[in-house]
Amino acid sequence: EAVIMPKKPASKKPVARKTSKSASKSSKDGKRRKKPNTSSYSTYIYKVLKQVHPDTGISRKAMIVMDSFVHDIFERLASEAGRLARYNSRHTITSREIQTSVRLILPGELAKHAVSEGTKAVTKYNSSS
Repeated sequence: EAVIMPKKPASKKPVARKTSKSASKSSKDGKRRKKPNTSSYSTYIYKVLKQVHPDTGISRKAMIVMDSFVHDIFERLASEAGRLARYNSRHTITSREIQTSVRLILPGELAKHAVSEGTKAVTKYNSSS
């Protein structure tokens, strides 16, 4: 025969309930959610565009294409500079590695212009500090 156990008295603690899904997503322990870390060159692309062609605009899709292009070139130059540093048993990527990687990756006249602009930028930076 089954033994019937007496019921325990209900606890007086309030039960925490979620009010809505959006409230639980937006705040975790009362903190705001951090925005995803997405780097973009769009502001700099826009500033250069306005320097070169002040009366010309750019669409959102065109800006996405340009941003993707700059990311790609940066990645190529950085990996080539890292490779050059490794070949020469160095731990630091200097302006010399960047300049060499520019000469290797960019074609002809574009490389010459990029090297001269880079040299100008480094000279200006060194004179200011």
